[in-house]
Amino acid sequence: MAIAKKKKRFYDVEIPIIGKETQLLAMDIEELNGKFLKYDLTRILRGKSVLLNLKVSVKDNKATSSPVELKLVPYYLKRMIRKGTDYIEDSFKINCKNAELIVKPILVTRRKVSKAVRKSLRENAKKEIENYLKSKSSETIFDDVLKNKIQKELSLKMKKIYPLSAFEIRVLKVSKVLEKTEEKK
Repeated sequence: MAIAKKKKRFYDVEIPIIGKETQLLAMDIEELNGKFLKYDLTRILRGKSVLLNLKVSVKDNKATSSPVELKLVPYYLKRMIRKGTDYIEDSFKINCKNAELIVKPILVTRRKVSKAVRKSLRENAKKEIENYLKSKSSETIFDDVLKNKIQKELSLKMKKIYPLSAFEIRVLKVSKVLEKTEEKK
């Protein structure tokens, strides 16, 4: 007896954070559950080279994806940091409403600055980012970073310490999803 072979086919996967849809290859739609997807946002963000990692989840025969990591591409960072400037990097974990996030900001000054100014910029940036993110959900935070809302707001606050040529979130990653307390009640 001949065994019928199943063919792989393309299934639509919705990406709500950017309002697009893409296709993934699988035997059936349930196979896509838990898969990861990389999406390049360079054209959408007009030259700002960003890679978005998404996790696919399937509900009611419909595949949707949620953001897991947002990362600036290294060559974009190299273009931002010019000769005669300083850059300040940091890395820390923050709890938002529904997840624990790893945030890695990068600040680029206009000229060379002292160590005290760099330390002040780093500490104030961390404090401002924590205040901004603690009351928001992870989806809202990813959306704000993509729309450059966080960067613009914090850049204006950091300008009071020392003028910056760039303020970017280099990496934004969900390290752990926190349990929702509202669902238990």
